[in-house]
Amino acid sequence: MTVEIEQHRIKGARFLPSPNCNARPEDEISLLVIHNISLPPGQFGGGHIAELFTNRLDPNGHPFFAEIEGLEVSAHLLIERDGRMTQFVPFDRRAWHAGRSCFQGREACNDFSIGIELEGTDDCPYTDAQYECLIAVTQTLLTTYPQLGPETITGHSDIAPGRKTDPGLAFDWARFLAALG
Repeated sequence: MTVEIEQHRIKGARFLPSPNCNARPEDEISLLVIHNISLPPGQFGGGHIAELFTNRLDPNGHPFFAEIEGLEVSAHLLIERDGRMTQFVPFDRRAWHAGRSCFQGREACNDFSIGIELEGTDDCPYTDAQYECLIAVTQTLLTTYPQLGPETITGHSDIAPGRKTDPGLAFDWARFLAALG
């Protein structure tokens, strides 16, 4: 799989602009954060993640949706179970994906990171299509943004311990990192 980036966006990915972003305080991209998400929790498909990231989630659509009404979050990229990609925020902008966070003593990780969401849960194995896509995207990001490296790839759980658990035990870090070379 070949992935190209043009003007800080994945060529060929569906683009749904999220209002939940803003300018980065500095022109720096030096961290890649892997997340997971499913809406409602534990359910895949349905388009609800895109609705959440674009502030269009109907709070009456599911009891859980009422609990998160008004939440303003986004990610740069979502990789669905079948490997399809949707980009919500160009990589040169700050997506609101990490919340309170710290990486190697540096807080506010949204300022300098790219957030990639995998449609999934902590304990459900990710699909081969997702790994293939994530690996291709990551290889392209490492080439495009020279401040990124294998040592600056982390999980949401690592930058927000005690608060977040994703991408969870189901994510095969060894498989992912070995494929990056």
